[in-house]
Parts: sequence; structure tokens; C-alpha cells
Amino acid sequence: MIAGEHLFWITSRAAGGAALILASAGVAVGLMMGAERKGANKRDLRAIHEALSLTTLAMVALHGLALLGDAYLNPGLTGIAIPFVGFYRPVWTGFGIVAGYGLAALGLTYYMRDRIGPARWRRLHRFVAAFWVLAIVHTIGSGTDALQFWFLLAAGLAVVPAALLLGIRWLDRWWNAPVAPRVADRA
Repeated sequence: MIAGEHLFWITSRAAGGAALILASAGVAVGLMMGAERKGANKRDLRAIHEALSLTTLAMVALHGLALLGDAYLNPGLTGIAIPFVGFYRPVWTGFGIVAGYGLAALGLTYYMRDRIGPARWRRLHRFVAAFWVLAIVHTIGSGTDALQFWFLLAAGLAVVPAALLLGIRWLDRWWNAPVAPRVADRA
């Protein structure tokens, strides 16, 4: 195998893996920022979160754009830009495209949060987790190395801590949610 023949495919795979790891780290840091902790330097966490998020978006873009040069897959602009129309595992690839758009749209709203309003922006930004999960589904469904031990180990080291933090956040919100009075109690 000559690396030059597969350079675009290898680049896409590497960028996709890097995007998954960076996105997972970004989700974890974002969840840590939202935690009510004393002594946490939120300004430092915010800078790390922003850097991870922007680098993730760059890797997502490289992941898709590198495939334009792949002579074997040859997805064309339509195959990397329009969900579910490509011929290579269209559902799984479509999930990845939707996840990429969602992460980009919600991530970049940070720079418009004053216009959106901080409270509304926070509510919207929570959907980043759903697009992150969709990216994980994309990776498992369309990744050529998704079931290899080395990949599962590397991805798991990044994904599992962020998933645990997300699960803790969701359980905390559910557990501590205010309970509405029952109809019988109001009578």
C-alpha cells in the first residue's frame, strides 16, 4: 500500500478520530463549567472549552473535505454536504453530516449569545450533547476502525468520561426537578 494513494482517506480518518476525541473533551469541559463548584476557575475552563470546540469544528471540516480528494470513495460535494444521499453507508454518514452541522451551528452561537440572550443561548447550547451523541453513532456505524480494539480503547478513554458527566448532569436535573402538585392535592 502506497500512502500517497490513500492520503486523503487516511487524513479523513485521522481528522474524524481527532474530532471525536476533541468533541468529547469539549463536552466534558463544558459540563464542568456548568457544574456549581466552588474554587473553579471558570474563565480558564471557558478558554479551554472554546479552543477545544473550535479545533473540533476544524477537524470535522477536514474530515469531510479530505474525502473530496479520495479517488476510491469519491463522494463529491453532495456526498459530504447533504445528509443521507451518499452511497457509502448513507444513514450512518448522514448522521455524521447532521451532527457536524448541529455542532457547528450550536457551537458558533457562542459568538452571538448577546443577541440571542444568555438564557436562551444556554437552553440552545444544551442540544450540543445530542449532536455529540449523534457523532458517536456516526463513528460506530460508518467508521472503518470502529470495532477495532485499539480504536474502541482510544475513543472510550475520551467518550466515557464525558458520557458519565453528561449522565450525572441529566440524573441530577431529573432527581432535583420540582414536582408539580397532583390534581387531587389541589382540590
